Amino acid sequence: MTFKKINIREVKESAVRLIADDWALVTAGAKERFNTMTISWGGLGEIWGKDVAFIFIRPQRYTFGFLEENDRFTISFFGDGQRKALALCGSKSGRDTDKVAESGLTPVFDGDTTYFAEATLVLKCRKMAGYDLTPDGFIDDTIESNYNGAGYHRMFVAEIEEALVSA
Repeated sequence: MTFKKINIREVKESAVRLIADDWALVTAGAKERFNTMTISWGGLGEIWGKDVAFIFIRPQRYTFGFLEENDRFTISFFGDGQRKALALCGSKSGRDTDKVAESGLTPVFDGDTTYFAEATLVLKCRKMAGYDLTPDGFIDDTIESNYNGAGYHRMFVAEIEEALVSA
């Protein structure tokens, strides 16, 4: 699959649908060492004069360490037909299995980033900030029901440096 660069503002799909309904893969690391996981929490927008993506990852997730170690990551969005691969990448840990091989997805190694040939949209992102969510910041008491005592997410805010679409 080949990709062409577009302006992020040319993406017409709903960010809510892309992330919450269709899911995506966040991938950090390069050819020598990378990991990917499915995300369904996050968003796209503007802050600090930059087009940004923000994602939420629990520190217990294997991918979290890759996000901490690397300045850049990608978010890969897929069309129909990849739901099984996304479900696998969200339910298995890269600590224990080669999720990419099991999923049948084809990694594309691009400098210090990795994304997938089957993607329809790829966002290449540069981390700008990370914020740990904590209960003292929750205004709505129902938020806590998402945690049940498990680890709280870190929100990563990243500049969208490049948007690619399958050509």
